[in-house]
Amino acid sequence: MNLHLTDTIQMPDHQLRRQVIDLCNKVGKPLLKLSTKDYVDNGLGHLVEQFQGQAGLVNIEVFNELQHTITGWPGGKPNVDDSTRPERALPYPKRVVVFSPHPDDDVISMGGTIRRLMQQGHDVHIAYETSGDIAVGDEEVRRFMHFINGFNTIFANGSDEVIKHSYQVVKAFIKNKKDGDLDNEQILRLKGLIRRGEARLACEYNGIDSKHIHFLDLPFYESGRIEKLPMTERDVEPIRALLEEIQPHQVYVAADLADPHGTHRKCTDAVLAALDEIKNPGGSYCPSRGGLYSSSSPSMEGQEGSWLKDCRVWMYRGAWAEWDVADIEMCVPMSPEELREKRNAILRHQSQMESAPFLGDDERLFWQRAEDRNRETARRYDQLGLACYEAMEAFVEYRF
Repeated sequence: MNLHLTDTIQMPDHQLRRQVIDLCNKVGKPLLKLSTKDYVDNGLGHLVEQFQGQAGLVNIEVFNELQHTITGWPGGKPNVDDSTRPERALPYPKRVVVFSPHPDDDVISMGGTIRRLMQQGHDVHIAYETSGDIAVGDEEVRRFMHFINGFNTIFANGSDEVIKHSYQVVKAFIKNKKDGDLDNEQILRLKGLIRRGEARLACEYNGIDSKHIHFLDLPFYESGRIEKLPMTERDVEPIRALLEEIQPHQVYVAADLADPHGTHRKCTDAVLAALDEIKNPGGSYCPSRGGLYSSSSPSMEGQEGSWLKDCRVWMYRGAWAEWDVADIEMCVPMSPEELREKRNAILRHQSQMESAPFLGDDERLFWQRAEDRNRETARRYDQLGLACYEAMEAFVEYRF
């Protein structure tokens, strides 16, 4: 099975917003300072005509649209009018599943939002889709093996023969490893264990219960190489099972399709395929239609998967790209302190700092990329004349 549901993702049709924002950027003015002359001189006089010939009405319309994307309550604010908020007030609290392609994408991409959701009492689960083992350097394995060997010496007088033997085997493998050599299964499992430990530390820092941390280890990733295996139903099934078990009101999924190694795209495809299967139980696969479908299109009422009617899917981006402001449908602001807390969670992923093998051509570390991206989003909102925040995390709703 070859699923490519990410090819069917459509950006929201915010044509008015897009045109007016482009005009702001072109003339160097915030929204509320655009004049009729600005519109007419740039071929957009017809927009003014649609609003009773008043440029101010166009400006206010787009200003309010963007203003309503900003929320400090990503899970919805209970007991308030939610008609202009990006998320509904009820149900409260919400069950939330955050799907993270690698064991650090959650905090890199939406660490501030995760902390908000926790602080506001929502039931948050983090699902790590791949082990991330190939992104761990050999020096990290040596560091942990030295610790284990030292632990054995201090507390067991070096009597644990399994530790002593394994230490020597791993030490010899890494010492004799040449450029281009693949790790064996034992080394990959150790590297995966390192990343699991880091993910648990980051989740603990954000207050997430250990029972709400899920390591899916999708099979497509376990090739031991940069090039991954094709995604199949075996990758979709554990995601579908987790969703059916939790029955969330919110799902957050990576849409950072610029990831150079393609892992994010495959992970997103797997989540969207799982949602499609739940929505259309018993459907059959049709590549030309982008995924699974049921010819009879049965109602979900009274059926398994009916919880989907009350579930919203929010797409985030991370270290590689950001949403265009015109596409953003929910934007969560952060104060300087909250941005620092986000950085602290990212730093729990120590193996992904300077020694990470796949940082790419961008010399910035992942926490630096995240902060720069979030500050840039806030700067763009500020330039348009909206509230000025330290940083912002942005989301687009996936409608299925």
